[in-house]
Amino acid sequence: MKAPDTLTVRASTRADIAAIDALLARSYPILLKPDYAPSVLVTALPLISRAQPALITCGTYYVAEREGLIIGAGGWTKTGPDSGRPNSNTGQIRHLITDHRVTRQGVASTLIRYALAQVRSAGIHHMVCQSTRTAVPFYEAMGFKVRGAIDVPLRPGISFPAVAMERSLK
Repeated sequence: MKAPDTLTVRASTRADIAAIDALLARSYPILLKPDYAPSVLVTALPLISRAQPALITCGTYYVAEREGLIIGAGGWTKTGPDSGRPNSNTGQIRHLITDHRVTRQGVASTLIRYALAQVRSAGIHHMVCQSTRTAVPFYEAMGFKVRGAIDVPLRPGISFPAVAMERSLK
């Protein structure tokens, strides 16, 4: 898919793992800093700022490129992050990130629109996501509604404050 500003969206591959790792590592600390205490970031960032190989290669995770550089990534799955089990009626937005140097330039919205088009063609009519506090206004602008605050378990004794959100596609 090509956007007017030469933004290209494509399915991610194993070859993208290092670039997505770098994107997460450089952008999450800057993007999340205004909305999270340093004590949360120091424990959570090493765990959430890593590309997940199974997600990257699942076929429904995408990268946004401009001039050959990955400046955004994100996708969806039928598998929820907590259950690991597919839900035929619900899809979940997964690990959406935009390079902090190009926020508010349509990268994330292009990725979401692309993902939602794929979701609709898969016959899914309901989407959920676990948003960072930072991204809530973005998801609201994309038609998602807040369900409530949640804590996402990252490993024993470490959780990440997030916001459960949902959207109907009907």
